[in-house]
Amino acid sequence: MKTIVKITILAIWTIVFTSNTNAQTQIVKKKTETNKVSGKCEMCKARIEKAAKIDGVTKAEWDKKDKTLTVTFDPAKTNMDAIGKKVAAAGHDNDKENATDKVYAKLPGCCQYR
Repeated sequence: MKTIVKITILAIWTIVFTSNTNAQTQIVKKKTETNKVSGKCEMCKARIEKAAKIDGVTKAEWDKKDKTLTVTFDPAKTNMDAIGKKVAAAGHDNDKENATDKVYAKLPGCCQYR
């Protein structure tokens, strides 16, 4: 009987401390950075934010007045260079990369800023 109690206590102890250790190693450190992004209107805002929301990005918000994109992301999955490339591919120049002339020309007239 004492052996069964000891084994049960040991099993419970192992489960509790093993699951606690796993929970601690799964903590994700988020990073928030800001990048200048060219644009003019609410359509630009929607396009920029959509382009910035790549894998690893949890929040992307473009401020029309300041022309800044604030992004919260997991640095283990992405970085500001990758985000800047996606935003440029959507037609918007930014601190990391410029949109190609071909992509920029496809933007609606109200969104063209050059």
